[in-house]
Amino acid sequence: MALSPADVRAAFPDARGYVAACTAGIPTRATRAAVRADLDALPDPVRYAAVAERCRTSFARLVGVAPESVALGAQTSAMVSLLAASLPDGAVVLCPDGEFSSLVLPFVHAGRGITVRTVPLEALAASIEPGDTMVAFSIVQSATGAVADADAIVAAARAHGVRTLCDATQAVGWMPVAAGAFDALVCHAYKWLCAPRGVAFLTVTEDFAASILPRQAGWYAGTDPWASCYGGDAALAASARRFDVSPAWQAFVGAEPALALFADADPAALRDEVTALAAALRSRLGLPQPIRATPIVTWRDENGADIARLREAGVVASSRAGNARVALHVFNDLRDVDDIARTLGR
Repeated sequence: MALSPADVRAAFPDARGYVAACTAGIPTRATRAAVRADLDALPDPVRYAAVAERCRTSFARLVGVAPESVALGAQTSAMVSLLAASLPDGAVVLCPDGEFSSLVLPFVHAGRGITVRTVPLEALAASIEPGDTMVAFSIVQSATGAVADADAIVAAARAHGVRTLCDATQAVGWMPVAAGAFDALVCHAYKWLCAPRGVAFLTVTEDFAASILPRQAGWYAGTDPWASCYGGDAALAASARRFDVSPAWQAFVGAEPALALFADADPAALRDEVTALAAALRSRLGLPQPIRATPIVTWRDENGADIARLREAGVVASSRAGNARVALHVFNDLRDVDDIARTLGR
């Protein structure tokens, strides 16, 4: 049986006052214990490789694909750069206005005549044209928390023969995400999945993978990494593992229990739990409810006054693009809603 939100919450220490999962999640007790135990153990690459493979399997379960479709990385920007380098000369990439830079800059600076055009998020599906090569978007926008209409975007892209790239960094861990709906999906695990920084994933369909050159191949991309340590004649993995980079050992050690926890959880129940908290906060602050529910609450705060007041009161939130930004995750509860509203005089 899937873990309930209460079960998942029990894995965390009391996090009252921390409402910034969209910046970085907090470690579970098991993650803290795993990292401490690893520091007391002798380094063992074989053990680390087994940890990394379990992380791959947990992430595959989280997003509903086979482990063979998942590549391991350290940053989403590096994975996006791999995809950008494999687009044809003169490709056109469509992105939302104000998209997170790590998803846009690899295409902007790819050279070879590749261009990026942007439109408002809500117009993304309707703006896809036959001449576009790829549409790249975050399913949950970093600056505002807005949730994209992924179904409409994917349907429009397929109708025009356009590839889809989804950044799910602000989504996986609180909402159901089906990676198989997209040609490629990238996700860094240090936010809503509460893993250490340095653990990221790429999922790619077999059809799309055939067009991608393993430009960052190293020993870990080999069919047998332990037989691929030397020379240039190593056979690369036939699966998405050929796009792996060597895992950051300690980061994956800490990520393993966190990824397993969220893979065992009920994603729909998590979504309902955290979006209800966000809805309660919007009601207290007199903010409108979004078209599609999101646990990220934002409002204009260009001079940072509200964020400063929250921090003075011991509430850790964030500020992005002139917005005050609050993220309510499974380790938060109505005490956080009350603390924020009371601090802001609502």
